[in-house]
Amino acid sequence: MKITKIKKVTTLVILVAITFFSNISFSQIDNDDTGDVLSRKIEKGARVISTGVPVLLIAPDSRAGSMADIGAASTPDANSIHWNAAKLAFIEKDAGISFTYTPWLRNLVNDIGLSYLSGFYRINDRSAVGASLTYFSLGGIDFYDDQGVNKGNFEPNEFAFDGAYAMKLSENFSASVTGRYIRSDLTQGQSSGTSTTKAANAFGADIGLYYQKELGDDDNASSFALGLQIANLGSKISYSESLEKEFQPANLRLGGRYTMDFNEFNQLSFMVDFNKLLVPTPAIYDTLGNIEAGISNKVGVLQGAIQSFYDAPGGFKEEMQEINISAGAEWIYNKFLAVRAGYFYESDRKGGRKYITFGGGFKYNVMKLDIAYLVPTVANNHPLKNTLRLSLSFDF
Repeated sequence: MKITKIKKVTTLVILVAITFFSNISFSQIDNDDTGDVLSRKIEKGARVISTGVPVLLIAPDSRAGSMADIGAASTPDANSIHWNAAKLAFIEKDAGISFTYTPWLRNLVNDIGLSYLSGFYRINDRSAVGASLTYFSLGGIDFYDDQGVNKGNFEPNEFAFDGAYAMKLSENFSASVTGRYIRSDLTQGQSSGTSTTKAANAFGADIGLYYQKELGDDDNASSFALGLQIANLGSKISYSESLEKEFQPANLRLGGRYTMDFNEFNQLSFMVDFNKLLVPTPAIYDTLGNIEAGISNKVGVLQGAIQSFYDAPGGFKEEMQEINISAGAEWIYNKFLAVRAGYFYESDRKGGRKYITFGGGFKYNVMKLDIAYLVPTVANNHPLKNTLRLSLSFDF
């Protein structure tokens, strides 16, 4: 029995670690939220916003991943459906597909990974459609009941299927709408106390806007673009009838790009993205369960999205801390070779993720290979530390 209990505890630790690293925070937070003075709680407390299926926020492709997860206004490609599907209306190729595999927690285990398959088809000069499949496998996990009896080995997983339509509304402006089906099976129907768990099913939607404009003449060509995406608005996630439902990771992404064509061979782009979760901020409660500061998050999806702009216990200062910033650059030589780099920043109170990314790619005929590598700049580890990510794309 003692050995069985040890196995049980070990499995629980692994489950907690997986849930911990799969969450948007990706980092350990030192909660200094035990002071007797409310103002101290508001000023010092770390309030990481947690959601269901945080896998929807993970950068799925190597090009964006090598530029610190930028994509709202980057030039369109086969992976645009994740970042801003409105870009597909401006894509030059007739069709294309892309596949990316991302090892997850590779320093700890070797059977967790994110797979992403996406593609597009240009209907005409003004519109295009796209589709993608995201699949996150958590590897093999042994489940035990409360008596320590082995219930077997299971492979929890999550996946999401997207379909998008993008259309030009003018020569320089486009819009898109994306529909999504989500299935998250983390417990394989195991029981928790008196509750029986189940796979969670949900639906979501994205809205995208994109504007691009050419500047200068042929001898000194440049361009700029702006992109906006509201993603993952949809039904809440639940793994049991008796458990409280969780928000999807609804997110507002706003980005810009400036591109300079120095000559027919060299092109340099600078990009920046701002992201904010459209999910309520956790309130501060007293020992009796009454709200001391902030607003209850037990609201509907649309109310939660609106409330997310003003509900932080720390007021405007904390609301600004909920904005993540990504900055990146991309140099392309002769439409053949690409070199990229970026930096990602998140407030310590909201997760503390800070990392540098770099990578590149090359294109041969219709095939393109992109790579990405991530280096954390803070002490805590990142699930993608020391991990090489690869994307393989084909344009037709």
